[in-house]
Amino acid sequence: SAPASRSLSVSQGVRSAAQKIVIYGPGGVGKTELVSLLSDVGLAPLFIDIEEGSNFLDVARIDPTPETFEEILQAIQLATAMPDYGAIVIDSLTKAEELGVAYTLQNVSHEKGHPVNSIEGYGWGKGYVHNFETFLRLLQALDAAARAGKHIIGICHDCTASVPNPAGEDWIRYEPRLQSPPSGKGSIRHRVKEWCDHLLYVGFDTFVDTDGKASGSGTRTIYPVELPTHWAKSRSLTDPVVYEKGSAQIWKLLFSKE
Repeated sequence: SAPASRSLSVSQGVRSAAQKIVIYGPGGVGKTELVSLLSDVGLAPLFIDIEEGSNFLDVARIDPTPETFEEILQAIQLATAMPDYGAIVIDSLTKAEELGVAYTLQNVSHEKGHPVNSIEGYGWGKGYVHNFETFLRLLQALDAAARAGKHIIGICHDCTASVPNPAGEDWIRYEPRLQSPPSGKGSIRHRVKEWCDHLLYVGFDTFVDTDGKASGSGTRTIYPVELPTHWAKSRSLTDPVVYEKGSAQIWKLLFSKE
């Protein structure tokens, strides 16, 4: 029998909804520490810390550490049902994808029926599509948590990607380190960018001296808008935010109306 249809109505105005935020940047820039500062704006984060990067921070986390893709999904379901926490943190989406590959290899056979040992073993491009479909289960679980009122924070490592430029030379920019095959088919990276409300790049500041040499100053900036150097987007922020140690300024801007 056909599923029962829901009655539809019209609503108007700004809807208050849970936000889905992805933060990425180089190792050691302070991504996990930044997310821990959510508590400074009254939002208690609950970490699903697959990489155990929060061990030296005073945060709440799901124990034991998830070791499989299915355990990540179970942890999200558990976190969704916990009323004391306003945000669920996946640290990291990069590691979650790796566990997704292991799940895919274990549970999806080759079209000829035999098992495979690597993502390329399914045939040209097919393994990436299988792994993309696996990762969608994670996004669906996070969507369900968001519908239940939980803000979602995903932490990612970074990578460099070549950007084709029809008008001149190609260039290199930072993007989240997630699956993105050259064919574009099965790109988890592009799907995550579409899925989130905010994609924030956290980078160390550099400056060029009079000899043309670049060097670091040790300061950090959070970028909510895309530039030639990095991917980013935001539904509400337009300007870079200086990331000083212990500063929750980015969260104050994002959750000021909460």
